[in-house]
Amino acid sequence: MKKKLMAAGLAAAVLGASLTGCQSKPAETTAAETTAAETTKAETEAAEKPYEGTTLNVMLAYGGAEAAFDAFTEKTGIKVEYVEISTGKALAQLQAENGNTTADIWFGGGVDSYISATDLGYLEQYVSPEAEAINPAYSDADGYWTGLALVPAGFLVNNDVLAEKNLEAPKTWEDLADPKYKGEIIMASPAISGTQYAILNGTIQAYGEEKGWEVWKGINENVDFYAQGGGEPGPKCAAGEFGIAVLAMTGGTFAMEAEYPVTAVYPEDMIPWTPAPIAIFKNSQNKDAAKVFVDYFLSKEGQEALREADARIMARGDVAIPEAIGTVDTEKLIDQDVLLFGSQREALLEKWAAMVGEKDAK
Repeated sequence: MKKKLMAAGLAAAVLGASLTGCQSKPAETTAAETTAAETTKAETEAAEKPYEGTTLNVMLAYGGAEAAFDAFTEKTGIKVEYVEISTGKALAQLQAENGNTTADIWFGGGVDSYISATDLGYLEQYVSPEAEAINPAYSDADGYWTGLALVPAGFLVNNDVLAEKNLEAPKTWEDLADPKYKGEIIMASPAISGTQYAILNGTIQAYGEEKGWEVWKGINENVDFYAQGGGEPGPKCAAGEFGIAVLAMTGGTFAMEAEYPVTAVYPEDMIPWTPAPIAIFKNSQNKDAAKVFVDYFLSKEGQEALREADARIMARGDVAIPEAIGTVDTEKLIDQDVLLFGSQREALLEKWAAMVGEKDAK
């Protein structure tokens, strides 16, 4: 009986081997099929990244934004090269060259220069489909520029400097006009810095022409000179060169609190602000790729990448305000007409120049 079982098992094994041997072998992939598959993959990738290899040149006035450019390049294959330049200087260059520039994109900075550039015909009209998620108050009605973020302004105070001189930190804009702060205040020129121009214009709108200029006359008495860029006041205050800096309140501003004896302070009376826009230059040679760039940084994905690069209040309502910029009382944001930033720019800066004289030598 045992032999029969063994024989039966052997027969089953032989039958199984025979059946396995009878099964057809998978056909070997031919060179032609491999090439076809590779071609299909390449075509798919090309469809997903139609502008891969294109390089966009960006005029950048948005501190920290460059950290978000790699994510854009990875997603689209479009490379980004940038030059950091304040919007006031950029506008002056554009005017000197009659709008001719090798740049494709203008990114960040003060809205006043974008409004002027629109009036001068330097910007391309483009309404991104992503603009639907952005408050129209932050963008040009005709699509020449769109807000990326809101940039509030305030003070950075050096606690050691103020303590040494037995001074309290200012709480309001009128506080800055107090003679006790003479020589302790550093801020950028509004002719150069878009944020500083927004501070000047916004506070004058809020106070009214007469009182506004009276306050700024007092502040000017306490300023020895005006920095030639919005990025200068913070580091100078942190280094102890000044007790108070007037500047944009971004993630970078608050990050200095961890490294230096400084405190970022939102004014208690009113908070000036400006949209930080994005626009395409009219003479760009890469307009289609530039539109992809604009779409990305107005999308939720791009806005979140930009917020991670430098914490700000993003223009999209579905992107949360970052904790890194402190507690912003949005009720104190100045109720202002942003379009006046452009129409009043020339007259306001002429009056400013007459008031400050050589302190604002450019």
